[in-house]
Amino acid sequence: MVDSVLISILVGTVLGLLSGLGTGGGSLLMLWLTLVLHMDPVQARTINLMFFLPAASISALFHWRRGILRLRKILLPALAGCIMAAAFAGVSKRMDTDELKTFFGVLLIFMGIRELCYRPRKPK
Repeated sequence: MVDSVLISILVGTVLGLLSGLGTGGGSLLMLWLTLVLHMDPVQARTINLMFFLPAASISALFHWRRGILRLRKILLPALAGCIMAAAFAGVSKRMDTDELKTFFGVLLIFMGIRELCYRPRKPK
């Protein structure tokens, strides 16, 4: 039942909405694929990347057109992110799956705590 086409479309729609809002729909996709569909983590990461690239690109385009995204401020962090993604894509092949799960779980916990404790700065 959970792997039906209708459920997949519904989950993809909700996660696309969350990605567009910038809330980390890809992280939730990983949980869906591994915990609900019992997918192999390597395959789930690959699907997550294929989901994330178009969703992030479209969201970034809309934010840029609205003037929210400043290209000068993100070019260096984006370049650093690309370099680290390439480096860790190679490293992740040699890491044990349990180590990756633990690392990802800890990262999600820290991100959740940060989101719960986040308070926007007041304009000066």
